[in-house]
Amino acid sequence: MTQNTTQNRRLVLASRPQGAPVAENFRLEEQPVAEPADGQVLLRTIWLSLDPYMRGRMSDAPSYSPPVEIGAVMVGGTVSQVVKSRHSEYHEGEWVLSYSGWQEYELSDGTGLVKLGDDLEHPSWALGILGMPGFTAYMGLLDIGQPKEGETLVVAAATGPVGATVGQIGKIKGCRVVGVAGGAEKCRYAEEVLGFDSCLDHHADDFAGQLARACPKGIDVYYENVGGKVFDAVLPLLNTSSRVPICGLVSGYNATGLPDGPDRLPLLLGTLLKKRIRMQGFIIAQDYGDRIGEFQEEMGRWLKEGKIHYREQVTDGLENAPQALIGLLEGKNFGKVVIRVAQDNG
Repeated sequence: MTQNTTQNRRLVLASRPQGAPVAENFRLEEQPVAEPADGQVLLRTIWLSLDPYMRGRMSDAPSYSPPVEIGAVMVGGTVSQVVKSRHSEYHEGEWVLSYSGWQEYELSDGTGLVKLGDDLEHPSWALGILGMPGFTAYMGLLDIGQPKEGETLVVAAATGPVGATVGQIGKIKGCRVVGVAGGAEKCRYAEEVLGFDSCLDHHADDFAGQLARACPKGIDVYYENVGGKVFDAVLPLLNTSSRVPICGLVSGYNATGLPDGPDRLPLLLGTLLKKRIRMQGFIIAQDYGDRIGEFQEEMGRWLKEGKIHYREQVTDGLENAPQALIGLLEGKNFGKVVIRVAQDNG
């Protein structure tokens, strides 16, 4: 995996998808690598994070963040190394957490960069278990879900970077944890490696019945990141005063309209009212950005103690990012999806 030192390859949004993204929605371009001016650093992208929210940024529908413009570099969190510095606070070889997006190089004046030091054992983890996905799992579950010992916690996408972390934190807090995943291999991993009490395959014909049998005392906390038929099966099982943190609805990200069938909004609202259920959406950076230090300290301790297991799905080469994102949105990933854009210099 050779990286050109004079040309910056970048993937831009060529067109907005209609439904599921396709390869033609992206375009690979090259431009000369820029030289940093006074007060700037040149960053070389080593790791790129791929996450479900990117599908929303490809659309121009109103949202919590502006869309990617046609012809602009696709957004994304990155772990980069400083290769040239004319900034007094950064030196060559230093690792930083950045938001360079889908490209090999970026100029930065330091705004938004997070120093990661010079010697990292697992640089890519700053995009996963020690980054946005882990932070999302931690705050959504503990602040909104407020799990209590002995309660039943259900989490969908149970082997993804958020769901796997939610379930493991739930076990640390003494909950009975039921995961939902796509396929027998993922379910075995959730039970045998992550330590979930049970994990169910949402592809099963009798999934709703299996979930009811797995939760004989109902559901006290449901961590929502999928929506669709999984939530349909969860709703009648929610207990009085249950909590439902919502960080995503990946099953509907490629939808072009409302699902067929009857209007279920009255059922949902009636259930929320009668059972006094707390259902709350959140955006991690906007709502909890000031608490990231708390998360990093506790998660770092849990990792050192072996209480949290973490899995990555690594794809080599920036040019393969579009297909990897398409697969992620189809549920084909197994663990946190990262692109190894280049080899590090360490």
